[in-house]
Amino acid sequence: MSQMGSLVTAATAETRRAVEPALDRDWDVAAGELDWSCRATAAHIADDLFSYASQVVAHPAAGYLPIEAVIEPGASPEALLQSVVMCGELLRLAVAAGSPDVRAWHPYGVSDPDGFAAMGIVEVLVHTYDITRGLALDWAPPAALCAPVLARLFPDAPAGDPSAALLWCTGRIALPDRPRLQQWRWDSSVAPS
Repeated sequence: MSQMGSLVTAATAETRRAVEPALDRDWDVAAGELDWSCRATAAHIADDLFSYASQVVAHPAAGYLPIEAVIEPGASPEALLQSVVMCGELLRLAVAAGSPDVRAWHPYGVSDPDGFAAMGIVEVLVHTYDITRGLALDWAPPAALCAPVLARLFPDAPAGDPSAALLWCTGRIALPDRPRLQQWRWDSSVAPS
């Protein structure tokens, strides 16, 4: 089994753990500094996980498949969380079933199954951070989940605490010796098979 694939499940479980104390709060507030609400951000996470699973299964050479996961507008926060966890499981299953030689398109570089798992983990962790800011929860992504995705997608990440490094690499925070990034992207590319 792919280690990176199993970390998708760990990441979505961490999302559930982080936001469960706020299931009764207003999820229509802004998610941190994003223009999206917490509700829209959770729906975005689910759709990203679904889209990455689709790329791994179909391995298109150019573009995303013309399909997306859409969350019903009236979905409760609990249903949103269930959707995130389910879409994470779809990605984990796709990565587990996919050959490491599979390649699929992504705008930041043609990638392999582990690369799509890593991208999914970044989306889960970073947007969970955004949601927790909006819901006034004190949370940071666990270092054990951040370190492998930094190694896979952000080869120039700063040394030190992996959680702070991931938040810096994705433009969420400044570091003592580095200003906050205004633009950022990961490198999901792998050599062609």
